[in-house]
Amino acid sequence: MVSVAVPVFRPAVPADAAMCIEIRGRTRENAFSAAELQALGITQASWSAGIEDGSLPGVIACVDGQMAGYCFGDRDSGEIVVLALLPEHEGKGLGKALLERVVEDFRRLGMRRLFLGCSSDPLVRSHGFYRHLGWQPTGEIDELGDEILVLSLD
Repeated sequence: MVSVAVPVFRPAVPADAAMCIEIRGRTRENAFSAAELQALGITQASWSAGIEDGSLPGVIACVDGQMAGYCFGDRDSGEIVVLALLPEHEGKGLGKALLERVVEDFRRLGMRRLFLGCSSDPLVRSHGFYRHLGWQPTGEIDELGDEILVLSLD
């Protein structure tokens, strides 16, 4: 009989920032190295501070005691900032579960509309992933060239 690891979900804590940055660089699509994140103003210190002060709430997924992925949002704007998984954990429903938890947390905060930037290229996995979950294109493009999608929580 094959044992299947059950993911454990928990709120992010400031000490998670370093591993989040490492995982961000190891994702299969849309990876950003620590240096690339730093060029965007995202560092271990800034990520930790956002978790600490509550402006960057997130959910961590652990499998066999190791971080497998995470999802974070911006509490003030309602933007889903990042959803990242290690490649070996893709296709198992983990990303959907992480996103659902963050969306529900934002709903409890009283948010009525969330948004995110997503590739407009149908060949990129995120393009279909978010649309399948009900996120709608706005026709807007952000400063990184990503299409803005929205999710109504009404």
